[in-house]
Amino acid sequence: MNISKILITAALAAAAGSALAEAAYPPEAPFVSSKTRAQVIAELQQARADGSMNYAASAYPVLLPVASTTTRAEVKAELKSDVPVANRELDELHDYVGH
Repeated sequence: MNISKILITAALAAAAGSALAEAAYPPEAPFVSSKTRAQVIAELQQARADGSMNYAASAYPVLLPVASTTTRAEVKAELKSDVPVANRELDELHDYVGH
């Protein structure tokens, strides 16, 4: 008797759960555009022409490469110089590696 009540309760709970799962949240509202397709295409062409849109539709914005003004020798000399922060970081690396 108790098993049949449990089975009936479980079946009713499952039916109620599946009935509630069909409702869409948030409610779907149709999209209404304020511009025509021709206006959007004209804006896109204008943005490409004046350079405000500097990337393709399938790519990220184009980033210009940064040219370094220091040479490799200058960087090495700076690391070997008596700059406290650089020396401290270099010493920590040497201690960690065990050299």
